[in-house]
Formats: sequence, C-alpha cells, structure tokens
Amino acid sequence: MTAESSLSILTAIDGSNVVVQDWPLDSSVKLRGVVIVVHGLGEHAGRYEHVARHLNAWGFAVRGYDQCGHGESSGARGSLPSDTRLLDDLADMVDSTRTRYGKDTPVILIGHSMGGLVVGRFVSLQMRAVEGLVMSSPALDAGMNAFQKLLVSVLPKIAPDLRVGNGVKPQFISHDPAVVAAYKADPLVHDRISARLARFIAAAGPQTLALAPQWTVPTLLMYAGDDRLLNPDGSRVFAAQAPKNVVTTQCFDTLYHEIFNEKDAGPVFATMKKWLDERF
Repeated sequence: MTAESSLSILTAIDGSNVVVQDWPLDSSVKLRGVVIVVHGLGEHAGRYEHVARHLNAWGFAVRGYDQCGHGESSGARGSLPSDTRLLDDLADMVDSTRTRYGKDTPVILIGHSMGGLVVGRFVSLQMRAVEGLVMSSPALDAGMNAFQKLLVSVLPKIAPDLRVGNGVKPQFISHDPAVVAAYKADPLVHDRISARLARFIAAAGPQTLALAPQWTVPTLLMYAGDDRLLNPDGSRVFAAQAPKNVVTTQCFDTLYHEIFNEKDAGPVFATMKKWLDERF
C-alpha cells in the first residue's frame, strides 16, 4: 500500500527553494529503504511518478526533487549558480532524508541521464555515505564534438550564465509516441542549458570515469544501447573499469535514452527489482 505523494520545500545552500516530492509508504508497510530520485537535464521529478510507484510496491519510500533551474525549483531554466550546486543540493537531500528516516535506514540514489552523472560524481567524491546507487543512461560521455568542447572550455569564462538550447531531441527519448507527446506538452520541461552547466557535465563525466576502478558503493548501471542523446560508450567504459563485484551492468541494446519510459520497460524494472532484492 502507498500513501499520497506530497510536495515540500528544501532551502538550498544559497537560500533558494528546492521543491521536493515525497512518495511515502503506508504506515502498515515495512520500510526496506529510501530511494532518492535525481532527474535529467530539462525535466523534473514529477516525470518519475511511475518509477516511484514501482519502488513503493517493492517496499521503498521515494523522494525526488527538482534540481536547480528545473521544474518548480528556483533558478532560471537550465542555469547553474555555482559549479558544485547540483552536488550540494543532493548532499542536502541525503542529510534531510537521514534526519527524517533515521541513520539505520538504507538510502539508495537513482539518477537518470544528467541525474545519473550527478549521483555518480557525488558518490565518487564520497560527499555522503549511501548504501546503493542506480545509474540510468548516465551522462558519463555527453557526446560533444570538438567544436562543442571548445565552446564549453571558453564560454563559461566569459559568459557562464549564457543559456542556449540544450540539443535534446524529444523524438529520441522513447519509442513510445505517447511519452514523446507528453514530454513536448509538459510545461515544466525546458530546453535550456547554461555555459556553466554544460561545463559541469563535460568535466564531471571524465572525472567520474577516472575513479571507476576505485568504486566501492554497490551500483546498478543500466543504459540504452541505442541512445541517440548521449554516447553510451561512457557507460561501457565505466563498466569495463569498475570492480565487477561492486558494479552490476545491464545494457538494453534496442532501447532509447529514457529506459524507464520505453514501450516495454518491463525488463528494466525487473532488473532493478532483482538488484534491490539481492541487497536490501
């Protein structure tokens, strides 16, 4: 059984608002752990309602939040006020979750795309202890060409807050036309990215990959083999370099970027359930 979801405000390090959505369990259900969901570029936590309800059915409370410059949280769309802001907000979420649920309740991070990069970088820096990590099509290699890399190296120095189109092509998020249509019609979805945010993504991927051989947090890496929005080689490199007894990897060869939103996402959820059942 699940309870109604609720919205609340978390005050960020700079005093701005971070909107948090909770999907708690009914009080009669034994809690196995708490999952914090970190969304991708241009989207928001509300798009993970169905993911949260799957997790609820398996005995996990779920917390999601709109990252800075996204959804209903503060900040110009696609902006990033400081290089570490996304990581700082996640640290605040973990602290808030520990306070709410107690230090003995397992905390698992799930991040998709840019969110997958954020949770991966967060864990690699050991900013807070967590008991598990799930990365979904993480942006470990953003697939930038030479010109884009040049822009990312120059623009943040002269115009860090300049925002341009993020290049996401909605037709490649999922094979399901209904998912694509809903994405296009969603008023909380945007197509902006600032120079500083682009630099964070470009830098954090290689930095996270460099630390893959030292990985210690139990991790499930799931990614789309037919990803048209970023380069899945980033996930392949991570899987090859990380300890096999720590990181479990599953590539879904024919799926597009949003593996939880594909026409047949059943195997994706089954893979995640099996991994969680073996550990929590």
